Amino acid sequence: MLIIPAIDLKDGQCVRLRQGRMEDHTVFSDDPVDVAGKWVAEGAKRLHIVDLNGAFAGEPVNAAVIRAIARHYPDVVIQVGGGIRTEETIQAYLDVGVRYVILGTKAVNMPHFVGDMCAEFPGHILVGLDAKEGKVATDGWSKLSGHDVVDLVHRYQDDGVEAIIYTDIGRDGMMGGVNVDDTRKLAAAISIPVIASGGIASLDDIRRLCAVADSGIEGAIVGRALYERSLDLKEAQGLADELNRSGSGAAA
Repeated sequence: MLIIPAIDLKDGQCVRLRQGRMEDHTVFSDDPVDVAGKWVAEGAKRLHIVDLNGAFAGEPVNAAVIRAIARHYPDVVIQVGGGIRTEETIQAYLDVGVRYVILGTKAVNMPHFVGDMCAEFPGHILVGLDAKEGKVATDGWSKLSGHDVVDLVHRYQDDGVEAIIYTDIGRDGMMGGVNVDDTRKLAAAISIPVIASGGIASLDDIRRLCAVADSGIEGAIVGRALYERSLDLKEAQGLADELNRSGSGAAA
């Protein structure tokens, strides 16, 4: 299982939100490029970058920062979400070295767009499903749709997306523990990988995810816990690697 540091961008700064509320944020750095370098130095193989302003605006707002991160760390896999709603935006990100783009609101509101983009950019499309009480939220988590998470993922699987990023909004940024049960159920329901997100706070969360990783969970996005140092990236990845080798996640 891959431990993936999150870099959330708001007004050019690296921040963390609580439960997706833009007004409830903590600024951790005015230099997101430096933050990315810190995680790379600690062994990160992939970075999860979200343009929070873009998610609300419906178009990229912090693209210049994302370009700078991709330029400085070309050997690191970068996945980007937030305001990606056109083919041109996807192409622009891929052109600067981003490996994966994450479709969220557009994927829910116009599902056929996912299939079109998977055909146009094979191997580069992820779908982010952000849920509250089992229902998918859109527009920077400001709107709750009537769509059930499990109902949607089967279509995306058939479209050819590389993976699903599943976030429990109620737990995101709260450091109250990851929603292992719902993540496992989602992963078990489909044949493509799931990346867990929201609430990961400690090594115990990593153990719990590793214990059910064979259901199809390939990674865990971690934000506030890394920034507040309740979780050490090297230690977390080392534990995940050890449990993966031994197959003893359930016993750890």
